[in-house]
Amino acid sequence: MMKSLLKGLIPLLFFLCTPQITHGQFLKKLAKKAEAKVEREAEERAEKRVNKKIDEEFDKAEDAIDGKDKKEEKKNKETEEKKTGNSTVKKEGNENQEIVEPKVVWNKFDFVPGDTVIFEDAPSAEEENGEFPSRWDLIKGQVEIANIDGENVMMFIDGSPMIIPYLKNSKEDYLPEIFTIEFDFYKPVKGNRISVYLTDYKNQKTPNKYKMYMDISSGGVSEKLAGVTGNFPGIDYRNSSDARWIHVSIAFTKGKLKVYMDDTRVINIPHYEGNPSGLSLQAYWAELEADKAFYFKNIRIAKGGVKYYDRVLSEGKIIVNGIKFDVNKATLKPESMGPINKIYQLMQKQPNLNFSVEGHTDSDGGDDVNMTLSKARGKTVMGKLIGMGIAGERLKFNGFGESKPIDNNSTPEGKANNRRVEFVKF
Repeated sequence: MMKSLLKGLIPLLFFLCTPQITHGQFLKKLAKKAEAKVEREAEERAEKRVNKKIDEEFDKAEDAIDGKDKKEEKKNKETEEKKTGNSTVKKEGNENQEIVEPKVVWNKFDFVPGDTVIFEDAPSAEEENGEFPSRWDLIKGQVEIANIDGENVMMFIDGSPMIIPYLKNSKEDYLPEIFTIEFDFYKPVKGNRISVYLTDYKNQKTPNKYKMYMDISSGGVSEKLAGVTGNFPGIDYRNSSDARWIHVSIAFTKGKLKVYMDDTRVINIPHYEGNPSGLSLQAYWAELEADKAFYFKNIRIAKGGVKYYDRVLSEGKIIVNGIKFDVNKATLKPESMGPINKIYQLMQKQPNLNFSVEGHTDSDGGDDVNMTLSKARGKTVMGKLIGMGIAGERLKFNGFGESKPIDNNSTPEGKANNRRVEFVKF
């Protein structure tokens, strides 16, 4: 037992007898170990941060690639939908179910003027400024010729003026079963409205029930007999300060009434109760001194017509006097798109039908000027149809100036019929 005890004490005695490391040396050694450990920890953390940053950049790059692919996929899908005319949307409540939306075809401007002009007043440049317009009769108020931006217009002043066309047959129903009425009017700032009566308030003894009229402002149309209101898109119906020129078109076809403002249909009545017989125009609370005068120009009443395809079959051509241009220019007016759209649709349906687009003028102006102008107008209409998608080889153009009149040039109506575009089959 003694030997075992001595054997265990020997290492202890050896340790106690060995010279010990000083306290200062121990601390230095400890500091070096701590410094090495801090360096290793810093390196590891730095490496982790670098790796994390690299991963983030790779993730962004991959997301960008995925997003581009998704955009490409969406774009391709939309292109395909345009070709087929269909589009798909996710049905609410079921993200995986898709429904096909219907292809909507809607023509907001299908107005085509009548074939034959029965009343036309610009008014004429020969009208004397300050006089009552010679082609009209007055019911009440005051209306005079004025010149606006170089054009003669009818200026409605003093109260709520009302006028009617001055016609020999004004006591009779001079509006046929199929007719169109067009005019431009200017509503002044804070001006009220106009009324268009489809009867002659002076000469035609129409029962009150059938005194058909519509109120028109810059915001829309209210048809009183049928009780229908149509607002002009994009314009506040109550905004009385909206002042501008507005083109109004009215089409009546055996009981069907349509009203257009500029290039938009705002009223569509399938079965109209009354029988239109004449025309009266009125402007409400027009005052010259208060800068509330109303202006009218380019009034036209026309009768007809026969469908374009039927005209081609029977006559080999289509005569259109509803394609309008700026004065002495080949620039199309917006209201010309009604008949141009009809020609386009006809050529789309009849792929073997080709047209020579030929311009004609009235006798005002020189022969050479009218010839050049008529050719330019024919070319403009041809270019419009090509721009809409008709192949160029199916069209050509020409112009004949005043050399081929279809009516006399001694009346405004005759001149209006002579100012035309013909689509001649070839």
